[in-house]
Amino acid sequence: MDAAGMQSVWARMPLAEAVLSVMGYIGDGKRLQAIFDAHRGRCYDDVIQFPDLVKLIGDALLEHGGSGNQSFSRARETGELQASKVAAYGKLGRLPIPLSQAFLMELSRSLRELFPAQARRQPPVSLRGFSTVTLDGKAIKRVAKRLKLLRKVGGGLLGGRALVAMEYETSLVVGIHADEDGDANDVRFVPHLLPLIRREIAGTLLFLADSGFCDLQRMEEFTEEGNHFLVRRHPKVGFHQDPERPVREGIDSQGRKYFEEWGWLGAANHPKRRYVRQITLQRPGEADVSLVTDLLDADLYPAEDLLNHYLQRWGIEQVFQKVTEVFHLQGLIGSTPKATVFQFAFCLLLYNLIQVVRGYVAADQQRETETISIENLFVDVHRQLTAWSVLVDSGLPLADIPVTSDLAGLADRLHALLGGQWSDRWIKATNKRRRRHQPKPHDRTHGSVFRILRPTVHEPDN
Repeated sequence: MDAAGMQSVWARMPLAEAVLSVMGYIGDGKRLQAIFDAHRGRCYDDVIQFPDLVKLIGDALLEHGGSGNQSFSRARETGELQASKVAAYGKLGRLPIPLSQAFLMELSRSLRELFPAQARRQPPVSLRGFSTVTLDGKAIKRVAKRLKLLRKVGGGLLGGRALVAMEYETSLVVGIHADEDGDANDVRFVPHLLPLIRREIAGTLLFLADSGFCDLQRMEEFTEEGNHFLVRRHPKVGFHQDPERPVREGIDSQGRKYFEEWGWLGAANHPKRRYVRQITLQRPGEADVSLVTDLLDADLYPAEDLLNHYLQRWGIEQVFQKVTEVFHLQGLIGSTPKATVFQFAFCLLLYNLIQVVRGYVAADQQRETETISIENLFVDVHRQLTAWSVLVDSGLPLADIPVTSDLAGLADRLHALLGGQWSDRWIKATNKRRRRHQPKPHDRTHGSVFRILRPTVHEPDN
């Protein structure tokens, strides 16, 4: 096949070109090295530079099914990796946690800027004055027992743990705060993560969180700088109804009854006692759901809007499922807690990248982004990236992918590449029959790798 024929083949891989163009835009070598230099701690660069390691891990996740060994071995064959595979694993295992956090946050900032406005979700009209941020914690499971001290440990192993923040409008992860200890309480990470999120997202924020974040200290942190919260109430936090405010009743769109009450969370002598509005939804055959919020005006912020908006918190659980099953977090490359946190951050970044591609496809097809399956879209992205890699390795003449630092130019290029791309395979399947959630039995034990390797570690008080 001549050069013209090869270019014709390349033109049939627009998804691969789109992904590689975005990766080149958000993570060029100079930018990655600057992130490393700012957050490297006691780490240093020698034979393996940080941008080189990022490429190796990216190849493992995008082309080799999450296999670090395949990626490192091929890089050794081609001369891209001058050091040994042991050195590459060692480098990965020593990356500082702040570096992983900054890697995700800084590169995701560029992805947020690139996300098409037409694909942004809109909350209920009453809540459009807020920027909604969902918070949830994630323990990194299934650490391989490669390290000598782990080989005889029974049960499963936990790597690090992270508190994750997701923006509602784009469904992009905007930041994490992580810890090496998989048994750490991620609720205590809130005061570390929130200042970063407030700097990333402009305007008044509305935080969505589950009952694990329902305590008076967290609510004080949520409402700093005039922000707000919508949290599921935990039974441990007592609610004391205000006898001077009558209870209001209503019926939601599914015919279920809900009650609105006003009162105080916490005992009368608690210094952080707070006046809130509680909305309790009755679910026949299931436990009632009680939400608490500091948005006290029921006419300005209708209860049904808040109930429906809180359901969007499930989106962050779906993100965790996608990064585990689609982006190969279930197959951890490294066995140290630091390595697991970096891979988690990288998987979240890849999720964000594919979410941007999905946004452009949705915008040009005039579809809602959520109707496109990110799993099925990634199958075709993976196929095209693999084909591209084979062509490049074969030495056949291919034009270089243009790398641009111009945001508007890249956005136009993505519209041109993805505007005509569509396959019915990408349509997300929907559950036409709602099934009741069945809790899974938790009969498997997990040990924290951090605590096993450092048995004298002590949990901070807060």
